[in-house]
Amino acid sequence: MNTILSLNNLNKTYEGGFEALKDINLEIRRGEIFALLGPNGAGKTTLINSVCGLVMPTSGQIHFDGKDIAGDFRYARERIGLVPQELCTDAFETPWDTVHFSRGLFGKPRDGAYVEQVLRNLSLWDKRKNMIRTLSGGMKRRVMIAKALSHEPQLLFLDEPTAGVDVELRKGMWDQVRALQKTGVTIILTTHYIDEAEEMADRIGIISQGELILVDRKEDLIKKLGRKEMILDLLEPLQDLPAGLSRFDLTLSDDRRRLSYTFDSAAEDNGIAQLLSGLLKAGYECRDINTKQSSLEEIFISLVNKK
Repeated sequence: MNTILSLNNLNKTYEGGFEALKDINLEIRRGEIFALLGPNGAGKTTLINSVCGLVMPTSGQIHFDGKDIAGDFRYARERIGLVPQELCTDAFETPWDTVHFSRGLFGKPRDGAYVEQVLRNLSLWDKRKNMIRTLSGGMKRRVMIAKALSHEPQLLFLDEPTAGVDVELRKGMWDQVRALQKTGVTIILTTHYIDEAEEMADRIGIISQGELILVDRKEDLIKKLGRKEMILDLLEPLQDLPAGLSRFDLTLSDDRRRLSYTFDSAAEDNGIAQLLSGLLKAGYECRDINTKQSSLEEIFISLVNKK
């Protein structure tokens, strides 16, 4: 899979000395969904706006489809779409008119069939003649996506696309984003919803205080950085931990019938065999054993706190 977007040593320092981006190096693969996670003020929107030409980087290079966007900005602008956090639409226009108008702004010829397909894909066709001010918040956000797709972009930025959208609509928008990916559109998404990134993204990047801490496939991220917890339900209450088990990271429940063991899932010797053997030698048997993998949210919080 080749690269569609490349950021090399990208920096942005605002007037007053605030460093919003610090030596960002990132490659986005064509056709993937990439989720950029980070707390408020981490630099997510500055990074997006730098690529879209809304912010001038202090230093560094941005290449889109192999071309330097500083020297060939028209090529990039024609092929990049942006759905910002804010709802920026004319309240008295209709979805049909606003998508046609946005298409014209990019110099694209009028194409009613394409606009119809975009509106149908986003479940807006039945509302195509309604004034935008009469639409729900979720529908207005879908109109924003339709506007961003009006000029047939190859790369689409979704900056907090489901902010303020209820759970049912969020899941519907996830389906729409996946459908866009199937048409060949590369998608970069910022979100505060960890489950959104875990559900949709092929790869995940974590940014904090302007620095890109980590980039990896979500499965590999959980596998490498995730901790596993094994929960042992004991037949008899455990009065005191046997001396031979003191080296294990163990937690005993208040009723002393449940023992929790936290371990590194990537370690060759996770100690489970020794733990179970030690319990048996001490005269304790297990009624049930369960394991739980740490979530992406727990990994994210841990990384940001360390940063």
